[in-house]
Amino acid sequence: MTKRELINLCLALPFVYEDYPFDEIAAVMRHSGNKKMFALIAHRHDRLYINLKCDPLEADFLRKAFKDVEPGWHMNKTHWNTVYVDGDVHFQELQRMVQCSYDLIAPKARIP
Repeated sequence: MTKRELINLCLALPFVYEDYPFDEIAAVMRHSGNKKMFALIAHRHDRLYINLKCDPLEADFLRKAFKDVEPGWHMNKTHWNTVYVDGDVHFQELQRMVQCSYDLIAPKARIP
């Protein structure tokens, strides 16, 4: 999977846009409703990775289940995971992780 393919996977979700606050070093994927970030896509040690927000209990489980999931690099280690895309995480699981990250930051419906 390429960086562009990973960005497009995120852009397929509603109200998402890509941002480059760190020049071209990393693509930050945000929800347009609140501008919150749910993914950061970049290269580290010549490997493509994506940082994703995650429920703390699930984050710990995923780190134990996959060797290519580790605490979020340059992020809050409790709430973020770094997933190396060329590793042992299947595409369907990666899609699920992206969706979960998105769901955690998406604006919540307001009930009057």
